[in-house]
Amino acid sequence: MHLDGNRWVQYVTSAENRHALPMLTSLLNTVCGYDPIGMGVPYNHLLFADTTEPLVDMCLQILIVALDSDVQQNDEAAIDNLFINYLSRVHRDEDFSFILSGFTRLLMNPLRQTYLPHSTKKVQFHQELLIFFWKICEFNKKFLYFVLKSSDVLDVLVPILYHLNDSRADQSRIGLMHIGVFILLLLSGERNFGVRLNKPYTSTIPMDIPVFSGTHADLLIVVFHKIITTGHNRMQPLFDCLLTILVNVSPYLKTLSMVSSTKLLHLVDAFTTPWFLFSSPSANHLAFFLLEIFNNIIQYQFDGNSNLVYTIIRKRQVFHSLANLPTDYNTIIKSLTKKAKRNMQATSSVSLTAATETPSMEGSTPALPAEPGTLNATLPDTPGKKTVYNQLTM
Repeated sequence: MHLDGNRWVQYVTSAENRHALPMLTSLLNTVCGYDPIGMGVPYNHLLFADTTEPLVDMCLQILIVALDSDVQQNDEAAIDNLFINYLSRVHRDEDFSFILSGFTRLLMNPLRQTYLPHSTKKVQFHQELLIFFWKICEFNKKFLYFVLKSSDVLDVLVPILYHLNDSRADQSRIGLMHIGVFILLLLSGERNFGVRLNKPYTSTIPMDIPVFSGTHADLLIVVFHKIITTGHNRMQPLFDCLLTILVNVSPYLKTLSMVSSTKLLHLVDAFTTPWFLFSSPSANHLAFFLLEIFNNIIQYQFDGNSNLVYTIIRKRQVFHSLANLPTDYNTIIKSLTKKAKRNMQATSSVSLTAATETPSMEGSTPALPAEPGTLNATLPDTPGKKTVYNQLTM
């Protein structure tokens, strides 16, 4: 690697390489034409070695490396990169349909449910797929608009939410969380994406989220609530992006379920407490985003959101407390001091409990508390409220 870039990549993507276009099309055809299920014979991946999956994985990595160019800082480099040049000039609907169908087929592969356990092959390069999808949307805006216009955009949304929910507590998968959130942020900027979210959600994808009956918008809210309340501490920088996505789509959400309405109120309750709002100069951003979500839904989609309106009225004390938030110095210091004392008491009680426990085997760790499969649709009974308080103070 040199200061002026990787010479191998520069040569492969430059005009000196006369085979740049055949290479790009071959890599795209290999990735988007791959079907890990094949003829659909159960357990065929256990009987025969699949040599295509490593090839597809390698093709994805080559495409990502070849397209890794900072267009905004160096426009000339992007023009000289024939891979970016050719990819940005793809315009036929047939080509877009082929690329999108290949993406959705591979992204949805780990989510396929069958009556026979482990009977179908599951690919493991979903992170590379998401990065490549981001690259195509970045360099070819016509493809982005084609995705938003297509009903298959929900087949991109659902697996992304699945991976976000599955990776929320894993620090090693923070990169996957970022690319997934950034893709959703990009899609949420367009009206068609918000309108598509009103389609009923009827899939049976195994995710540890509350059982609900509603739309893809409800799924989006429930998963985001799960990430915020039970995710790893390093997910906190993504909170602004998560709520910005909800703000972008909120004017188009026609009917929210009681579960998702309660989740939104729970976030308002958590992010409008005095100790949190006074904890830092930028702590009010999250409360602002949440209030903007409610304002947009009430202003543009009031008629169909009776569940949300009912939840707001039922939890009106949360908004009354925010409206009457004290602003004098003594009250602010008192709120922060009270929270600090609670944290110290919680830390000391945990230490005392650990000291009185019976000795365990070296290297063993206590089991994590089990998470319930379903949650009650009432704010006081919603688990994870104390968790988000503890996380946001770290």
